[in-house]
Amino acid sequence: MQVLPIYSGATTQEMPSLGKLIVLTGPSGVGKGTLLQKLLERHPELYYSVSATTRSPRPGEVDGINYYFVARNQFEKLVAQGEFLEWAEFAGNYYGTPRTAVLDKIKSGKLVILEIELEGARQIRRSYPGALSVFILPPTFSELENRIRGRGQDSDEAIARRLHRAQEEIQAAGEFDIQIVNDDFETALHQVEAVLFG
Repeated sequence: MQVLPIYSGATTQEMPSLGKLIVLTGPSGVGKGTLLQKLLERHPELYYSVSATTRSPRPGEVDGINYYFVARNQFEKLVAQGEFLEWAEFAGNYYGTPRTAVLDKIKSGKLVILEIELEGARQIRRSYPGALSVFILPPTFSELENRIRGRGQDSDEAIARRLHRAQEEIQAAGEFDIQIVNDDFETALHQVEAVLFG
């Protein structure tokens, strides 16, 4: 298990924003992870902030690359110490963005991209209003359900929770600066690139 970078004590208000913070959000199964993976392949200058989570790794996921996988009590300790830029509970697990690495990369002029849930995106908007927020939408809700079920990774109960949460998230899409429908992958990817790079 990797150790998270530790917060140095600077607040978001003290950090000069030379780079840019981009928040990528959308319901589970919408394809934001796949979009992000392709973006990072095509644009190595982007810095992807690895989130911490208390959920178990899925097959093929690597600690420190996909997520920092941490125990629930360790995560709660990090929350109490102010180590996260944002954090939220989703589908019974905690997810959070380590503060130090993100602020350091922005300060050094990097485009920093976060792939986070709705509640985390709202926290970022409050604590870092200069962030650009992008919401990825499914073409239809039934298509989203097909994608989630097609993963074959979740129980029926977990799928039901994800779908209920997805309805709430989609209703909040209007809170974001940009909304992109992931109907055709290449089209959606080009739209995200246009937003990030002009």
